[in-house]
Amino acid sequence: MSALASLYDAHLDIAGHSITWREILGNAFGFASAVGGLRRRVWAWPVGIVGNVLLFTVFIAATFDAHAQQPLFGQAARQVFFIATSIYGWYRWNQTRTAHGGGDAPAVDPRWATTRERVAYLLVAAAGVLVCQWVFSVVGAGWPAPRWYYWCDAWIFVGSMIATYAMARGWNDFWLAWIAVDLVGVPLLWHSGYYPSAILYVFYGGLCIAGFITWLRATAPSPGTTEREKVPA
Repeated sequence: MSALASLYDAHLDIAGHSITWREILGNAFGFASAVGGLRRRVWAWPVGIVGNVLLFTVFIAATFDAHAQQPLFGQAARQVFFIATSIYGWYRWNQTRTAHGGGDAPAVDPRWATTRERVAYLLVAAAGVLVCQWVFSVVGAGWPAPRWYYWCDAWIFVGSMIATYAMARGWNDFWLAWIAVDLVGVPLLWHSGYYPSAILYVFYGGLCIAGFITWLRATAPSPGTTEREKVPA
């Protein structure tokens, strides 16, 4: 038991800040999962789940430790959602890969969300941010955090949910959703003292741009598109 406790508490002291190995490794697995997503590989999902479990322990720790860093309830809650959605994405991408003949075949055929699908997820996102910022402000009432803090946390939480679901469905939109999350996530995580996560989110932003371009090139043209209008692979 003491060995497990030692592993759980293992940390680095950098410039006066204590950073757990759980946060470092969790983000490393998350980055590897993002690379797998860019390449449309099924293994991206189980690798991501490992990272989600590790990061959940990082962000939820402040609930039980009064001396821990300022908590991000949305960050902790979204890890739970990631795990659930990753199971769905893992199953769906595996089905698609099997339909493609298995082996090294891409696990998803990228496409844009339809107008109906896009309107639906934007409405869900707007309602989700409104509800979540209120919930997070109530749960974190004992913490000296400004009002904007909970709006940002809600934006990250809801945006992450939309992005992960869109990735499971194979929508190009998911890369744009992640970029929107990163624009708020980087400064919020840095402000909260989660430096490895903040730094990695900067690299995530670059990876999201590269992933968006890669998926866009692999997107099947709509029926009726001429050869000249097709995006080169």
